Amino acid sequence: MAKPGLQPGSTLDGFHIEELIHRGGMARLWSVTRPGTDVPLLMKVPILGEGGDPAAIVSFEMEQMIMARISGPHVPHFVAAGDFAVHPYIVMERLAGKSLLPRLANLPLPYEEVAEIGWKAATALEDLHRQHVIHLDIKPSNILFRPSGEAVLIDFGLSRHTQLPDLMQEEFRLPYGTAPYMAPEQLLGVRHDPRTDQFGLGVLLYFFSTGERPFGESERMSTMKKRLWRDPKPPRALRPDYPPWLQEIVLRCLEVEPAWRYPTAAQLAFDLRNHSQIKLTARSERLKRDSFLTVMKRRFNPDQPKDWTPRTVAMPLPAAPIIAIALDLSEEAKVTNEALREAASRALTTMPGARLACLNVLRQSYISTRDTVLDEEGHNKHVNRLVALQHWAQPLKLREGRITFHVLEAVDPAAAILTYAEQNRVDQILVGARANSFARSLLGRISAKVAGEASCTVTVVRPRRQADGGGGDAEPAEKAGETASAG
Repeated sequence: MAKPGLQPGSTLDGFHIEELIHRGGMARLWSVTRPGTDVPLLMKVPILGEGGDPAAIVSFEMEQMIMARISGPHVPHFVAAGDFAVHPYIVMERLAGKSLLPRLANLPLPYEEVAEIGWKAATALEDLHRQHVIHLDIKPSNILFRPSGEAVLIDFGLSRHTQLPDLMQEEFRLPYGTAPYMAPEQLLGVRHDPRTDQFGLGVLLYFFSTGERPFGESERMSTMKKRLWRDPKPPRALRPDYPPWLQEIVLRCLEVEPAWRYPTAAQLAFDLRNHSQIKLTARSERLKRDSFLTVMKRRFNPDQPKDWTPRTVAMPLPAAPIIAIALDLSEEAKVTNEALREAASRALTTMPGARLACLNVLRQSYISTRDTVLDEEGHNKHVNRLVALQHWAQPLKLREGRITFHVLEAVDPAAAILTYAEQNRVDQILVGARANSFARSLLGRISAKVAGEASCTVTVVRPRRQADGGGGDAEPAEKAGETASAG
């Protein structure tokens, strides 16, 4: 299971741990070396101790998958990743350049410099989008520059790969991001549109050219949602010498509707590089925000069209059927879990395009203060369950992208399974029933509730009855007439 921490001087998978460079809210960054590797390396390790955010584990899973699939000058070079069963980490090149964060002390910057920064960042976004990734957390600290000048995007923990399952979307319904930079659609839980990154870049350009953020600093959801109907103050109202061409670009990036922004980051980059050729519209001359009447119409008009459809080369693939498997990881459920694996294998044979979502519920007490993140040996409970799910699935030999693992934290396990299935449009649920006890006559308390209330097909699986009392094979209940369907 996952080790509690690293220390300078230790070695992990051939990487020599040196100094701790940064400790963030969700991960630590270590300087590391490896024999035979001359370039500087950086190891990112998630924080799994007491008080850790479960979302940190899921976002780290996503970052491991995404970084292994992207390349080029606009992202850090990926070196290696560590398994959660031993110690999770990501090793990447350590970039020599600095982020935009130190520039905050010098705001506002000259307009031409802001355009140059925007052009480089938009070029990096276009390259990322062509690799089917939407960043979803564009901000100054996540944009670095190589000594050769190219912008580099970092920190993909909140990102979305349109050809991989979106674990953040599936497990957490609250929007994740950096409050001042989040797009309107992001606040509504939409994570599939590359134009969302334009909004974040637009906020950055506005901030760097005026010294003020267009929507303030608030992290309260009620305040953040005002950007669904309230436009920012035009930059020219803050700085009379503000170039019309730059206001045209910035306000277009900050449009509420993604369809009103640039179709691609490449077109945004072109305008930033060739602003003398921009066709100016009424945006470029505005000095006031929209009128109160216009804002109220926008806010309370239920028929106002909202186009959240992606319009870029990174189009999502059609959704495949999803089969959710609810697993009890206790020792008593070992035989039942074998039966569930057999049922899953049969389902995959009949539905070769299906994806498996392996679920386990980490039960919480009604009084949350009684719960701890770590077990008696100091290991993270969430990670332990995640590793156990992966171990259960190994015999299925499914490639990455066809299977995902989810540890849900809830007081009521059945309710958590039902909520997951409803929110993620699961087509079928496989759930185990106890082989013995009075609960079996009711299909088990959890399986009974799932079978009775699910809006999709539910297959209740139980071990095969043993005539000799020994440990024979397992048999899914579908053969015994215990398959339940709802909806």
